[in-house]
Amino acid sequence: MTLRFEPFSIDVPQSALDDLHERLERTRFPEQLPDADWDYGTELEYLRRLLAYWRDDYDWRATEARVNGFHQFTTEIDGARIHFLHVRSPEPDALPIVITHGWPGSIVEFLNVIGPLSNPRAFGGDAADAFHVVVPSLPGYGFSGPTRERGWHPMRVARAWAQLMAGLGYSRYTAQGGDWGSFVTLQVAAADPAHCAGVHVNFLPSIPSTDDHTDEEREFLADAARYNNDDSGYFKEQSTKPQTIGYALEDSPAGLAAWVVEKFRTWTDRNGDVEDHFTKDQLLDNLMLYWLTGTAHSSARMYYEFVHGLMDGSIDLTASVGSHRLTDVGVPVPVGYARYPNEIMRTSRRWAAAQYSNIVHFVDMPRGGHFAAFEVPDLFVDDVRAWGRHVR
Repeated sequence: MTLRFEPFSIDVPQSALDDLHERLERTRFPEQLPDADWDYGTELEYLRRLLAYWRDDYDWRATEARVNGFHQFTTEIDGARIHFLHVRSPEPDALPIVITHGWPGSIVEFLNVIGPLSNPRAFGGDAADAFHVVVPSLPGYGFSGPTRERGWHPMRVARAWAQLMAGLGYSRYTAQGGDWGSFVTLQVAAADPAHCAGVHVNFLPSIPSTDDHTDEEREFLADAARYNNDDSGYFKEQSTKPQTIGYALEDSPAGLAAWVVEKFRTWTDRNGDVEDHFTKDQLLDNLMLYWLTGTAHSSARMYYEFVHGLMDGSIDLTASVGSHRLTDVGVPVPVGYARYPNEIMRTSRRWAAAQYSNIVHFVDMPRGGHFAAFEVPDLFVDDVRAWGRHVR
């Protein structure tokens, strides 16, 4: 199948920004218990300050211009519009890589890593580490949305990414991702092992493969239990009734900010200040990709499609892919894993090895959480370069 690529540039009408400012001005805030902090959810006074900055000081046009500084395109794959950034390296031997975000992230997570990955010499690096970088918006997210039909789960996205990379002329490529992007990335390798030369992820859940647990593994299981007990309400809502929460998210910028920013805090440093890790501008850049495109509801649907696909059998994680079975040898290409200390779930070396038989790169990172490329782009770039040397 031949794909048609249309050049794309973001050009948000001023009326959309005026409408946003009016809605922010009219925000009706709920009360908060006098002794509550972030334990009940997004803290009231922090949200007031963030929304005031969004209304009075935030400059969308600067972000719009920055994103438009990258080559962007749209295409149609499997009935869905796909928006992506495509930055070819000046180095002739660069290795193609498709990088996938998750929820509640977007392509803006990667704006600070595209340059160093695609043109390392311009950033003090080695030309031999160069990548041709492709950064798509997930179907239903940002300018790839909203989706118009059921069934856009990570496995379907992976097949679309294989078509995208083939359409771009890349007969040998790699993939990277975190959050949903991790699921998509691993499935790209399973769906297209003839062309995907290796994968790198910065998120792997804790899936025990042993009855006895080390102290480290017990810590990981405790983290997973805390996530399930204290932090997974969004997952239940979005995997059961995404349309219901969608009305609030699409109508209220305050509601969208509260729903999303809480995750940026909790999944980076649950006991700290979110702005120790991200600026207000970064947080709002990401929110704007949801708000301006009206895709908060359709992005949430990926949870529904994944969970219901598992329940009805349309997604089978134990299915064979060629001669490979996903439950015993994992994916049929070399795998890299960066374990960030503040990630919401982590796994051990032996648990990872039980899932993926060809792990060539397993690294403990000194700092960082769930949104690694956004929070610690320097560490992210160095690690992806190091992993890439295993698969070039």
